[in-house]
Amino acid sequence: MANIKSQIKRNRQNLKRRELNRIFRGSARTALRNARKAIDSGDIKEARAATQIATKALDKAASKGVIHKNKAARQKSRLMQRLNNIG
Repeated sequence: MANIKSQIKRNRQNLKRRELNRIFRGSARTALRNARKAIDSGDIKEARAATQIATKALDKAASKGVIHKNKAARQKSRLMQRLNNIG
């Protein structure tokens, strides 16, 4: 355990940030997984809705700095390609 005041505060901040990052990263991963599952099922309407949710989650995670913006763009692009291939 740190004895220095600034390090104690830094540890508190890191814990808070870690929890928030886990929430945004986890929701993006879950949305991505659900979108892929919907696309694989073949139901276009459901796939479009799930892809829209995944896109929003990825954008939010990228804007918060949880994932890199290029990673979010790459994942969205691949998701859209899969969506367009079923239609």
